[in-house]
Amino acid sequence: MTSIDVVEMTVAQVQDGLAKGSFTCEALTQAFLDRIDALDPAYNAIIFRNPDALADAREIDRRMAAGEKLGPLAGVPVVIKDPMDMKGFPTTAGWSLLYSAKGGVDLMPETDSPVVARMRAAGTIMLGKTNVPVLSASGSHANDSWAGPTINAAIPDRVPGASSSGTATAVATSMAVLGLAEETGGSIQNPASAQGLVGIKPTHALVPNAGVVPLSSMRDVVGPIARCVRDAALCLDVLAGFTMADPKTVAAIGKIPKGGYTSLLSETALAGTRLGLYGDGWRNTKLSTETASLYRRAQGEIEARGTVLVEDPFVGTGFAALYKPTGESHFDARGMESVPYDLQIYLERLGPDAALKTFAAFAEATQAENAFGSTGVLRYLNELPAFHACLADPTAPPDMSEFAALRGAYLEIFCAALDAAALDAVVFPQMHSELPSLHGGIPIHETTVCEINIAGLPGVVVPAGFYASGAPFCLIFVGRPFSEAHLLALAYDYEQATKHRATPTLSHAVA
Repeated sequence: MTSIDVVEMTVAQVQDGLAKGSFTCEALTQAFLDRIDALDPAYNAIIFRNPDALADAREIDRRMAAGEKLGPLAGVPVVIKDPMDMKGFPTTAGWSLLYSAKGGVDLMPETDSPVVARMRAAGTIMLGKTNVPVLSASGSHANDSWAGPTINAAIPDRVPGASSSGTATAVATSMAVLGLAEETGGSIQNPASAQGLVGIKPTHALVPNAGVVPLSSMRDVVGPIARCVRDAALCLDVLAGFTMADPKTVAAIGKIPKGGYTSLLSETALAGTRLGLYGDGWRNTKLSTETASLYRRAQGEIEARGTVLVEDPFVGTGFAALYKPTGESHFDARGMESVPYDLQIYLERLGPDAALKTFAAFAEATQAENAFGSTGVLRYLNELPAFHACLADPTAPPDMSEFAALRGAYLEIFCAALDAAALDAVVFPQMHSELPSLHGGIPIHETTVCEINIAGLPGVVVPAGFYASGAPFCLIFVGRPFSEAHLLALAYDYEQATKHRATPTLSHAVA
Protein backbone atom coordinates (compact mmCIF):
# COMPACT_ATOMS: atom_id res chain seq x y z
CA MET A 1 0.00 0.00 0.00
CA THR A 2 1.26 3.45 -0.94
CA SER A 3 0.72 6.57 1.10
CA ILE A 4 -2.91 7.74 1.06
CA ASP A 5 -3.65 11.28 -0.07
CA VAL A 6 -6.67 12.33 1.99
CA VAL A 7 -6.74 15.98 0.88
CA GLU A 8 -10.15 16.82 -0.62
CA MET A 9 -11.03 13.12 -0.58
CA THR A 10 -14.67 12.44 -1.49
CA VAL A 11 -17.10 9.72 -0.47
CA ALA A 12 -16.78 8.23 -3.97
CA GLN A 13 -12.99 8.08 -3.65
CA VAL A 14 -13.26 6.36 -0.27
CA GLN A 15 -15.68 3.81 -1.65
CA ASP A 16 -13.67 3.24 -4.81
CA GLY A 17 -10.40 2.83 -2.92
CA LEU A 18 -11.90 0.32 -0.50
CA ALA A 19 -13.60 -1.63 -3.28
CA LYS A 20 -10.43 -1.87 -5.35
CA GLY A 21 -8.23 -2.70 -2.38
CA SER A 22 -6.14 0.45 -2.90
CA PHE A 23 -6.22 0.85 0.86
CA THR A 24 -7.90 -0.72 3.86
CA CYS A 25 -10.34 1.13 6.04
CA GLU A 26 -7.85 0.85 8.89
CA ALA A 27 -5.09 2.43 6.81
CA LEU A 28 -7.41 5.19 5.63
CA THR A 29 -8.55 5.93 9.17
CA GLN A 30 -4.94 6.04 10.34
CA ALA A 31 -4.13 8.51 7.56
CA PHE A 32 -6.89 10.83 8.77
CA LEU A 33 -5.80 10.43 12.40
CA ASP A 34 -2.26 11.32 11.38
CA ARG A 35 -3.57 14.42 9.63
CA ILE A 36 -5.47 15.39 12.77
CA ASP A 37 -2.25 14.97 14.76
CA ALA A 38 -0.44 17.26 12.35
CA LEU A 39 -3.05 19.97 11.87
CA ASP A 40 -5.48 20.14 14.75
CA PRO A 41 -3.09 21.67 17.29
CA ALA A 42 -3.12 24.75 15.06
CA TYR A 43 -6.82 24.74 14.12
CA ASN A 44 -8.50 23.39 17.28
CA ALA A 45 -11.44 21.78 15.51
CA ILE A 46 -11.71 18.44 17.32
CA ILE A 47 -12.20 18.44 21.08
CA PHE A 48 -12.60 14.68 21.68
CA ARG A 49 -10.89 11.92 19.69
CA ASN A 50 -12.71 8.62 19.32
CA PRO A 51 -10.39 5.92 20.76
CA ASP A 52 -12.43 3.25 18.95
CA ALA A 53 -11.94 4.70 15.47
CA LEU A 54 -9.29 2.19 14.38
CA ALA A 55 -11.20 -0.73 15.89
CA ASP A 56 -14.31 0.41 14.03
CA ALA A 57 -12.26 0.59 10.82
CA ARG A 58 -10.90 -2.92 11.33
CA GLU A 59 -14.47 -4.16 11.75
CA ILE A 60 -15.40 -2.57 8.39
CA ASP A 61 -12.42 -4.36 6.81
CA ARG A 62 -13.50 -7.65 8.36
CA ARG A 63 -17.06 -7.28 7.14
CA MET A 64 -15.92 -6.32 3.64
CA ALA A 65 -13.65 -9.37 3.48
CA ALA A 66 -16.56 -11.56 4.59
CA GLY A 67 -18.77 -10.17 1.85
CA GLU A 68 -21.28 -8.71 4.28
CA LYS A 69 -23.67 -5.96 3.24
CA LEU A 70 -22.39 -2.61 4.52
CA GLY A 71 -24.02 0.74 5.11
CA PRO A 72 -24.10 3.46 2.43
CA LEU A 73 -21.22 5.43 3.98
CA ALA A 74 -19.15 2.45 5.12
CA GLY A 75 -15.58 3.44 5.92
CA VAL A 76 -16.10 7.19 5.43
CA PRO A 77 -14.30 9.23 8.14
CA VAL A 78 -16.60 11.81 9.72
CA VAL A 79 -16.77 14.21 12.65
CA ILE A 80 -19.71 14.94 14.94
CA LYS A 81 -20.66 18.30 16.42
CA ASP A 82 -20.20 18.29 20.21
CA PRO A 83 -23.85 18.99 21.23
CA MET A 84 -24.99 15.76 19.52
CA ASP A 85 -25.15 12.93 22.04
CA MET A 86 -22.61 10.20 21.31
CA LYS A 87 -22.46 7.35 23.80
CA GLY A 88 -19.16 7.24 25.64
CA PHE A 89 -18.48 10.98 25.32
CA PRO A 90 -19.64 13.89 27.45
CA THR A 91 -21.88 16.38 25.69
CA THR A 92 -20.37 19.69 26.77
CA ALA A 93 -22.00 22.24 24.45
CA GLY A 94 -18.71 24.13 24.56
CA TRP A 95 -19.29 25.14 28.20
CA SER A 96 -16.75 24.53 30.94
CA LEU A 97 -19.64 24.19 33.40
CA LEU A 98 -20.74 21.07 31.50
CA TYR A 99 -17.31 19.40 31.44
CA SER A 100 -15.75 17.80 34.52
CA ALA A 101 -12.18 18.31 33.30
CA LYS A 102 -12.85 22.06 33.54
CA GLY A 103 -14.59 21.86 36.90
CA GLY A 104 -18.12 21.33 35.62
CA VAL A 105 -20.63 18.49 35.46
CA ASP A 106 -20.50 15.86 32.72
CA LEU A 107 -23.63 15.13 30.71
CA MET A 108 -23.03 11.50 29.72
CA PRO A 109 -25.71 10.18 27.38
CA GLU A 110 -26.74 6.53 27.69
CA THR A 111 -27.61 6.36 23.99
CA ASP A 112 -26.60 7.99 20.74
CA SER A 113 -28.75 10.77 19.37
CA PRO A 114 -30.75 9.51 16.34
CA VAL A 115 -28.46 11.28 13.87
CA VAL A 116 -25.34 9.77 15.44
CA ALA A 117 -27.04 6.36 15.49
CA ARG A 118 -27.83 6.75 11.79
CA MET A 119 -24.24 7.67 10.96
CA ARG A 120 -23.04 4.67 12.96
CA ALA A 121 -25.49 2.36 11.16
CA ALA A 122 -24.34 3.78 7.82
CA GLY A 123 -20.83 2.48 8.58
CA THR A 124 -19.04 5.78 9.03
CA ILE A 125 -15.84 5.99 11.04
CA MET A 126 -16.49 8.66 13.64
CA LEU A 127 -13.15 10.29 14.31
CA GLY A 128 -14.29 12.57 17.11
CA LYS A 129 -16.45 15.45 18.28
CA THR A 130 -15.96 19.07 17.26
CA ASN A 131 -15.70 22.44 18.96
CA VAL A 132 -18.58 24.89 19.48
CA PRO A 133 -19.14 28.16 21.35
CA VAL A 134 -20.90 28.06 24.71
CA LEU A 135 -24.40 26.59 24.21
CA SER A 136 -23.95 27.09 20.47
CA ALA A 137 -25.06 30.67 21.10
CA SER A 138 -22.77 32.39 18.57
CA GLY A 139 -23.18 32.20 14.82
CA SER A 140 -19.70 33.61 14.19
CA HIS A 141 -16.98 31.96 16.29
CA ALA A 142 -16.14 29.54 19.11
CA ASN A 143 -13.91 31.93 21.02
CA ASP A 144 -15.67 31.36 24.36
CA SER A 145 -15.51 27.55 24.21
CA TRP A 146 -13.77 25.77 27.09
CA ALA A 147 -11.48 24.35 24.39
CA GLY A 148 -10.55 27.78 23.04
CA PRO A 149 -11.10 29.31 19.58
CA THR A 150 -11.37 27.30 16.38
CA ILE A 151 -9.48 28.74 13.40
CA ASN A 152 -10.89 29.31 9.92
CA ALA A 153 -9.00 27.07 7.47
CA ALA A 154 -9.65 29.38 4.52
CA ILE A 155 -8.52 32.63 6.14
CA PRO A 156 -7.12 32.22 9.67
CA ASP A 157 -7.51 35.81 10.87
CA ARG A 158 -11.28 35.82 10.26
CA VAL A 159 -14.15 34.16 12.13
CA PRO A 160 -14.68 30.49 11.22
CA GLY A 161 -18.48 30.67 11.29
CA ALA A 162 -20.48 29.08 14.08
CA SER A 163 -21.77 27.38 16.01
CA SER A 164 -20.57 24.42 13.93
CA SER A 165 -17.09 25.94 13.84
CA GLY A 166 -15.15 22.76 14.56
CA THR A 167 -17.09 20.69 12.06
CA ALA A 168 -16.49 23.21 9.27
CA THR A 169 -12.79 23.52 10.02
CA ALA A 170 -12.31 19.75 10.27
CA VAL A 171 -13.92 19.30 6.85
CA ALA A 172 -12.19 22.31 5.26
CA THR A 173 -8.76 21.06 6.39
CA SER A 174 -9.50 17.50 5.17
CA MET A 175 -9.29 16.13 8.69
CA ALA A 176 -12.58 14.39 7.82
CA VAL A 177 -14.60 13.73 4.68
CA LEU A 178 -17.94 14.78 6.17
CA GLY A 179 -19.18 16.49 9.29
CA LEU A 180 -22.45 16.85 11.14
CA ALA A 181 -23.61 20.37 11.91
CA GLU A 182 -26.71 21.79 13.56
CA GLU A 183 -28.54 25.08 13.18
CA THR A 184 -30.92 27.26 15.13
CA GLY A 185 -29.70 30.58 13.77
CA GLY A 186 -27.18 30.09 10.99
CA SER A 187 -24.96 27.40 12.48
CA ILE A 188 -24.85 25.36 9.25
CA GLN A 189 -25.08 28.23 6.78
CA ASN A 190 -22.51 30.51 8.41
CA PRO A 191 -19.59 28.09 8.93
CA ALA A 192 -20.09 26.50 5.50
CA SER A 193 -20.06 29.93 3.89
CA ALA A 194 -17.20 31.23 6.05
CA GLN A 195 -14.92 28.37 4.98
CA GLY A 196 -15.98 27.86 1.36
CA LEU A 197 -17.89 24.61 1.91
CA VAL A 198 -21.21 23.03 1.03
CA GLY A 199 -23.82 23.01 3.77
CA ILE A 200 -27.41 21.79 3.82
CA LYS A 201 -29.82 23.52 6.17
CA PRO A 202 -32.74 21.08 5.92
CA THR A 203 -36.45 21.77 6.16
CA HIS A 204 -37.47 21.76 9.82
CA ALA A 205 -38.51 18.23 10.90
CA LEU A 206 -36.87 16.45 7.95
CA VAL A 207 -33.97 15.28 10.15
CA PRO A 208 -34.37 14.27 13.82
CA ASN A 209 -32.65 16.46 16.38
CA ALA A 210 -33.61 14.64 19.58
CA GLY A 211 -30.53 14.01 21.68
CA VAL A 212 -28.95 17.30 20.59
CA VAL A 213 -28.55 20.12 23.12
CA PRO A 214 -31.42 22.39 22.04
CA LEU A 215 -31.94 26.10 21.55
CA SER A 216 -35.38 25.80 19.96
CA SER A 217 -37.45 22.73 19.16
CA MET A 218 -39.27 24.96 16.69
CA ARG A 219 -36.11 25.93 14.78
CA ASP A 220 -33.30 23.43 15.43
CA VAL A 221 -32.17 21.29 12.49
CA VAL A 222 -29.25 18.91 11.89
CA GLY A 223 -27.51 18.77 8.52
CA PRO A 224 -24.22 17.94 6.78
CA ILE A 225 -21.19 20.03 5.91
CA ALA A 226 -19.03 18.73 3.06
CA ARG A 227 -16.58 19.87 0.42
CA CYS A 228 -18.84 19.01 -2.52
CA VAL A 229 -22.56 18.86 -3.22
CA ARG A 230 -22.69 15.13 -3.94
CA ASP A 231 -21.11 14.22 -0.59
CA ALA A 232 -23.53 16.49 1.28
CA ALA A 233 -26.46 14.86 -0.54
CA LEU A 234 -25.22 11.36 0.33
CA CYS A 235 -24.98 12.34 3.97
CA LEU A 236 -28.50 13.78 3.94
CA ASP A 237 -29.72 10.42 2.60
CA VAL A 238 -28.52 8.87 5.86
CA LEU A 239 -29.82 11.61 8.18
CA ALA A 240 -33.29 12.30 6.82
CA GLY A 241 -36.53 10.57 7.71
CA PHE A 242 -39.01 9.59 10.37
CA THR A 243 -38.15 8.12 13.74
CA MET A 244 -40.32 7.64 16.80
CA ALA A 245 -37.37 8.97 18.80
CA ASP A 246 -38.36 12.38 17.39
CA PRO A 247 -42.07 12.33 16.51
CA LYS A 248 -42.08 15.66 14.66
CA THR A 249 -40.23 13.85 11.85
CA VAL A 250 -43.60 12.41 10.88
CA ALA A 251 -43.64 15.50 8.65
CA ALA A 252 -40.89 13.88 6.56
CA ILE A 253 -43.00 10.87 5.57
CA GLY A 254 -43.60 10.99 1.83
CA LYS A 255 -41.23 13.94 1.38
CA ILE A 256 -37.96 12.08 0.73
CA PRO A 257 -37.16 11.46 -2.96
CA LYS A 258 -37.37 7.79 -3.88
CA GLY A 259 -33.97 7.83 -5.54
CA GLY A 260 -32.35 9.73 -2.69
CA TYR A 261 -30.93 13.23 -2.59
CA THR A 262 -28.46 12.56 -5.41
CA SER A 263 -31.25 11.49 -7.78
CA LEU A 264 -31.67 14.89 -9.44
CA LEU A 265 -28.01 15.87 -9.61
CA SER A 266 -27.22 16.98 -13.15
CA GLU A 267 -24.90 19.36 -14.94
CA THR A 268 -27.93 20.78 -16.75
CA ALA A 269 -30.21 21.22 -13.73
CA LEU A 270 -30.16 25.03 -13.98
CA ALA A 271 -31.29 25.06 -17.62
CA GLY A 272 -34.83 26.33 -17.98
CA THR A 273 -35.21 27.33 -14.34
CA ARG A 274 -36.31 30.66 -12.89
CA LEU A 275 -34.58 31.96 -9.77
CA GLY A 276 -35.31 35.01 -7.63
CA LEU A 277 -32.61 37.49 -6.56
CA TYR A 278 -31.86 39.24 -3.29
CA GLY A 279 -33.32 42.68 -2.67
CA ASP A 280 -35.12 44.98 -0.24
CA GLY A 281 -38.29 42.92 -0.50
CA TRP A 282 -36.48 40.07 1.29
CA ARG A 283 -34.61 42.17 3.86
CA ASN A 284 -33.89 45.87 3.88
CA THR A 285 -30.14 45.38 4.23
CA LYS A 286 -27.85 46.46 1.42
CA LEU A 287 -25.02 44.32 0.11
CA SER A 288 -21.51 45.68 0.47
CA THR A 289 -19.92 46.99 -2.71
CA GLU A 290 -17.65 43.97 -3.09
CA THR A 291 -20.41 41.50 -2.23
CA ALA A 292 -22.67 43.10 -4.84
CA SER A 293 -19.90 42.79 -7.43
CA LEU A 294 -19.29 39.13 -6.63
CA TYR A 295 -23.04 38.50 -6.70
CA ARG A 296 -23.36 40.09 -10.16
CA ARG A 297 -20.58 37.87 -11.44
CA ALA A 298 -22.32 34.80 -9.99
CA GLN A 299 -25.56 35.88 -11.64
CA GLY A 300 -23.78 35.88 -14.98
CA GLU A 301 -22.48 32.38 -14.31
CA ILE A 302 -25.97 31.18 -13.48
CA GLU A 303 -27.56 32.84 -16.50
CA ALA A 304 -24.96 31.15 -18.69
CA ARG A 305 -26.41 27.82 -17.48
CA GLY A 306 -29.78 28.70 -19.02
CA THR A 307 -31.50 30.23 -15.99
CA VAL A 308 -33.85 33.23 -16.02
CA LEU A 309 -33.15 35.51 -13.06
CA VAL A 310 -35.94 37.59 -11.55
CA GLU A 311 -35.21 40.78 -9.61
CA ASP A 312 -36.41 40.85 -6.00
CA PRO A 313 -39.64 38.82 -6.18
CA PHE A 314 -40.59 39.84 -2.63
CA VAL A 315 -41.11 43.55 -3.34
CA GLY A 316 -44.49 44.65 -2.05
CA THR A 317 -45.27 41.31 -0.38
CA GLY A 318 -44.67 42.36 3.23
CA PHE A 319 -42.01 39.69 3.65
CA ALA A 320 -39.27 42.03 4.91
CA ALA A 321 -41.62 43.53 7.51
CA LEU A 322 -41.83 40.17 9.29
CA TYR A 323 -38.15 40.42 10.28
CA LYS A 324 -37.75 41.89 13.77
CA PRO A 325 -34.29 41.75 15.31
CA THR A 326 -34.23 41.06 19.03
CA GLY A 327 -32.99 44.07 20.99
CA GLU A 328 -29.83 45.65 19.65
CA SER A 329 -28.83 42.53 17.74
CA HIS A 330 -29.46 41.85 14.05
CA PHE A 331 -30.65 38.39 15.09
CA ASP A 332 -34.37 37.57 15.27
CA ALA A 333 -34.63 35.12 18.18
CA ARG A 334 -38.35 34.39 18.01
CA GLY A 335 -39.02 30.69 18.40
CA MET A 336 -36.32 30.30 21.03
CA GLU A 337 -38.74 31.14 23.86
CA SER A 338 -39.16 27.42 24.51
CA VAL A 339 -35.54 26.65 25.39
CA PRO A 340 -36.11 25.93 29.14
CA TYR A 341 -38.77 23.35 28.21
CA ASP A 342 -36.62 21.99 25.36
CA LEU A 343 -33.67 21.57 27.74
CA GLN A 344 -35.96 19.78 30.21
CA ILE A 345 -36.94 17.27 27.50
CA TYR A 346 -33.30 16.88 26.40
CA LEU A 347 -32.09 16.19 29.95
CA GLU A 348 -34.84 13.63 30.55
CA ARG A 349 -33.63 11.74 27.46
CA LEU A 350 -30.08 11.38 28.84
CA GLY A 351 -31.19 8.51 31.07
CA PRO A 352 -31.78 7.76 34.76
CA ASP A 353 -28.11 7.96 35.68
CA ALA A 354 -27.55 11.43 34.20
CA ALA A 355 -25.85 13.95 36.47
CA LEU A 356 -28.53 16.52 35.60
CA LYS A 357 -32.08 15.31 34.98
CA THR A 358 -34.12 18.52 35.01
CA PHE A 359 -33.86 22.11 33.85
CA ALA A 360 -33.89 23.18 37.50
CA ALA A 361 -30.79 21.05 38.15
CA PHE A 362 -29.19 22.41 34.97
CA ALA A 363 -29.85 26.00 36.08
CA GLU A 364 -28.38 25.32 39.53
CA ALA A 365 -25.25 23.66 38.09
CA THR A 366 -24.65 26.58 35.74
CA GLN A 367 -25.71 29.47 37.97
CA ALA A 368 -22.14 30.79 38.12
CA GLU A 369 -22.53 31.81 34.47
CA ASN A 370 -26.31 32.05 34.16
CA ALA A 371 -26.90 31.74 30.41
CA PHE A 372 -30.12 33.75 30.70
CA GLY A 373 -28.80 36.43 33.07
CA SER A 374 -27.91 40.01 32.19
CA THR A 375 -24.47 39.00 30.90
CA GLY A 376 -25.29 35.45 29.79
CA VAL A 377 -24.89 34.17 26.25
CA LEU A 378 -28.69 33.92 25.85
CA ARG A 379 -29.58 37.14 27.71
CA TYR A 380 -31.51 38.46 24.72
CA LEU A 381 -34.23 35.85 25.28
CA ASN A 382 -35.51 37.99 28.14
CA GLU A 383 -36.88 40.37 25.52
CA LEU A 384 -39.28 37.68 24.29
CA PRO A 385 -42.41 37.81 26.51
CA ALA A 386 -43.24 34.10 26.19
CA PHE A 387 -39.77 33.17 27.47
CA HIS A 388 -40.56 34.23 31.03
CA ALA A 389 -43.64 32.01 31.23
CA CYS A 390 -41.57 29.05 30.00
CA LEU A 391 -38.77 29.84 32.45
CA ALA A 392 -41.29 29.93 35.31
CA ASP A 393 -42.36 26.34 34.61
CA PRO A 394 -40.00 24.47 32.25
CA THR A 395 -41.92 21.22 32.75
CA ALA A 396 -45.05 22.55 31.01
CA PRO A 397 -45.28 22.77 27.22
CA PRO A 398 -45.07 26.50 26.40
CA ASP A 399 -47.60 28.44 24.38
CA MET A 400 -45.89 28.89 20.99
CA SER A 401 -48.98 30.05 19.12
CA GLU A 402 -47.46 33.43 18.24
CA PHE A 403 -44.44 31.74 16.73
CA ALA A 404 -46.66 29.29 14.84
CA ALA A 405 -48.55 32.25 13.35
CA LEU A 406 -45.25 33.90 12.40
CA ARG A 407 -44.00 30.76 10.67
CA GLY A 408 -47.29 30.52 8.84
CA ALA A 409 -47.02 34.11 7.64
CA TYR A 410 -43.46 33.59 6.40
CA LEU A 411 -44.41 30.41 4.55
CA GLU A 412 -47.52 31.91 3.00
CA ILE A 413 -45.70 34.95 1.61
CA PHE A 414 -42.63 32.97 0.51
CA CYS A 415 -44.58 30.38 -1.43
CA ALA A 416 -46.99 32.96 -2.89
CA ALA A 417 -44.07 35.08 -4.13
CA LEU A 418 -42.43 32.07 -5.79
CA ASP A 419 -45.74 31.09 -7.35
CA ALA A 420 -46.46 34.62 -8.60
CA ALA A 421 -43.12 34.83 -10.41
CA ALA A 422 -43.13 31.13 -11.41
CA LEU A 423 -39.83 30.63 -9.53
CA ASP A 424 -38.08 27.34 -8.82
CA ALA A 425 -36.13 28.84 -5.91
CA VAL A 426 -34.15 31.93 -4.92
CA VAL A 427 -30.38 32.37 -4.93
CA PHE A 428 -28.71 34.92 -2.67
CA PRO A 429 -25.22 35.73 -1.41
CA GLN A 430 -25.21 33.99 1.98
CA MET A 431 -23.53 37.02 3.60
CA HIS A 432 -24.06 40.68 2.74
CA SER A 433 -20.47 41.59 3.57
CA GLU A 434 -17.21 39.71 4.01
CA LEU A 435 -16.10 37.93 7.16
CA PRO A 436 -15.15 40.02 10.21
CA SER A 437 -11.92 39.47 12.11
CA LEU A 438 -11.54 36.53 14.49
CA HIS A 439 -11.27 38.59 17.67
CA GLY A 440 -12.98 41.83 16.63
CA GLY A 441 -16.33 41.12 18.26
CA ILE A 442 -18.30 41.82 15.08
CA PRO A 443 -20.79 39.10 14.08
CA ILE A 444 -21.23 37.58 10.64
CA HIS A 445 -23.73 39.58 8.60
CA GLU A 446 -25.82 37.03 6.74
CA THR A 447 -28.84 37.46 4.47
CA THR A 448 -31.01 34.41 5.14
CA VAL A 449 -30.54 33.05 8.64
CA CYS A 450 -33.49 34.40 10.61
CA GLU A 451 -35.96 34.14 7.76
CA ILE A 452 -35.36 30.52 6.80
CA ASN A 453 -34.90 29.36 10.40
CA ILE A 454 -38.20 30.85 11.48
CA ALA A 455 -39.99 29.70 8.32
CA GLY A 456 -38.37 26.26 8.52
CA LEU A 457 -37.26 26.47 4.89
CA PRO A 458 -34.35 24.52 3.34
CA GLY A 459 -31.18 26.09 1.97
CA VAL A 460 -28.02 24.80 0.27
CA VAL A 461 -24.77 26.78 0.57
CA VAL A 462 -22.23 26.42 -2.25
CA PRO A 463 -18.83 28.08 -2.89
CA ALA A 464 -18.93 30.95 -5.38
CA GLY A 465 -15.52 32.60 -5.24
CA PHE A 466 -13.46 34.82 -2.98
CA TYR A 467 -13.19 38.38 -1.79
CA ALA A 468 -9.97 40.25 -2.55
CA SER A 469 -8.87 39.48 1.03
CA GLY A 470 -9.13 35.75 0.38
CA ALA A 471 -12.31 35.31 2.42
CA PRO A 472 -14.72 32.88 0.77
CA PHE A 473 -17.85 34.09 -1.02
CA CYS A 474 -20.76 31.66 -1.12
CA LEU A 475 -24.26 31.52 -2.53
CA ILE A 476 -27.29 29.95 -0.90
CA PHE A 477 -30.16 28.39 -2.84
CA VAL A 478 -33.41 28.56 -0.86
CA GLY A 479 -36.65 26.83 -1.83
CA ARG A 480 -40.02 25.56 -0.71
CA PRO A 481 -40.31 23.11 2.20
CA PHE A 482 -38.83 19.68 1.45
CA SER A 483 -37.28 20.84 -1.86
CA GLU A 484 -33.76 19.75 -0.84
CA ALA A 485 -33.27 17.41 -3.80
CA HIS A 486 -34.09 20.19 -6.27
CA LEU A 487 -31.90 22.74 -4.46
CA LEU A 488 -29.01 20.28 -4.42
CA ALA A 489 -29.41 19.79 -8.18
CA LEU A 490 -29.21 23.55 -8.78
CA ALA A 491 -26.17 23.85 -6.51
CA TYR A 492 -24.51 20.86 -8.17
CA ASP A 493 -24.89 22.34 -11.67
CA TYR A 494 -23.39 25.62 -10.46
CA GLU A 495 -20.58 23.84 -8.60
CA GLN A 496 -19.60 21.69 -11.57
CA ALA A 497 -19.73 24.62 -14.00
CA THR A 498 -17.66 27.01 -11.90
CA LYS A 499 -15.38 24.87 -9.69
CA HIS A 500 -15.02 27.72 -7.18
CA ARG A 501 -14.10 25.44 -4.27
CA ALA A 502 -10.38 25.85 -3.57
CA THR A 503 -8.19 23.73 -1.30
CA PRO A 504 -6.98 26.06 1.46
CA THR A 505 -3.29 26.65 2.02
CA LEU A 506 -2.78 25.34 5.54
CA SER A 507 -0.33 26.30 8.23
CA HIS A 508 0.87 24.02 11.00
CA ALA A 509 1.44 27.05 13.20
CA VAL A 510 -1.48 29.45 12.94
CA ALA A 511 -0.98 32.62 14.96
